[in-house]
Amino acid sequence: MNIQFEHRSSALQPEASAQQNARDLPGAHAPADAPFRALLDAASQPYRKAGRFAYKFARGKLRVDPVYRAILELGLLQRQQRILDLGCGQALLAAWLVAAARCYERAIWPRDWPAPTQDQSVRGIELMPRDVARAQRALGPACDVSQADIRSAAFGAADAVVILDVLHYLDAQSQRDVLKRVHAALPPGGLLLLRVGNPAGGLRFRITAYSDKLAMFFRGHGFVATHCRSIEEWRELLTECGFDSAAAPMSRGTPFANVLLTAHAR
Repeated sequence: MNIQFEHRSSALQPEASAQQNARDLPGAHAPADAPFRALLDAASQPYRKAGRFAYKFARGKLRVDPVYRAILELGLLQRQQRILDLGCGQALLAAWLVAAARCYERAIWPRDWPAPTQDQSVRGIELMPRDVARAQRALGPACDVSQADIRSAAFGAADAVVILDVLHYLDAQSQRDVLKRVHAALPPGGLLLLRVGNPAGGLRFRITAYSDKLAMFFRGHGFVATHCRSIEEWRELLTECGFDSAAAPMSRGTPFANVLLTAHAR
């Protein structure tokens, strides 16, 4: 797998109308089976080279965040060769996909999961220099990182774009502009995976919002403003930007209120 990273800035329980079409996706906690443990080991091990924090964060995030398991278990990025990860952090998605391909080649793979796509090209875009440095140290020469801002830097062409917990840090107009540019980067039918928080999630959403602000503070941003939308408002915006979308919960096993929007470019 070819891994390339650009360094850029980079946001549930669904509401009633979204709940009608949403289905529960795989849980957050790793099962006690050998294939998943091998996958987790393979994806997190490279981060030992980037320091204790990088390794602990990678292993914990990949183990408990349900979106990573869902991507493989449901084949959400299957047959998507060129992937653009906006707000990629320390490149966990790329490490996860590389590990999946290697585990599958070694015949260490959950029997009921679809085969991962081989030879995917992943470009990541991240704001924080420390995260980019961790990605470079962990993934080595194959990790090509350049710093930019997703509000202005070129996206190039991609078959799939992934934006996890990022867009709510941008103002409303910037959210629209980024989604329009994502649409322009995708072919007809191209895939966007967008995870967002749901303001209708009550206490769980308040925990989500507080955790986001705290994480940004400790990453050196100070206390930043966020611009959240309801799930229906996100889907309306996606429609305006040329996407058809569906919503499903994506926070099982966590205290958060997150939803994964799966959208295809018209």
